[in-house]
Amino acid sequence: MSGVNICAVTEEVKKALKEFRFRKAQDTAALVLKVDREKQQIIIDEKLEDITVEDLQEALPSHQPRYIVLSYRQEHNDGRISYPLCFIFFTPRDSHAELQIMYAGSKIALQQEAELARAYEIRELEDLTEEWLLGKLGN
Repeated sequence: MSGVNICAVTEEVKKALKEFRFRKAQDTAALVLKVDREKQQIIIDEKLEDITVEDLQEALPSHQPRYIVLSYRQEHNDGRISYPLCFIFFTPRDSHAELQIMYAGSKIALQQEAELARAYEIRELEDLTEEWLLGKLGN
């Protein structure tokens, strides 16, 4: 076993994940989570409602990793609208190595807690675009 510490998912985050999963709003929203290095816990960074993918990109720090749970309002070619939930792991190449390890080590536990099968990883903030997301989700 390596010395990687898995950060605990706080009760507040578990509650927020559950609320987010069952939210009734019909827009794109994100729950942004981060690691508290001192406490070795995953905590809420911010909740973003009624946003675009570009808004999300602007809200994220460019040099620090983040976990993003995204509820995306997707309009399909046949006129249907769905709200796929995605787990996005943002880990910039130039972020602190210790932080990258903490985030990477805690990712699976958080993803399981959030019960999200769709998980994507990005290294560059500029890559987080609607086009990229639609490519991942398919139509």
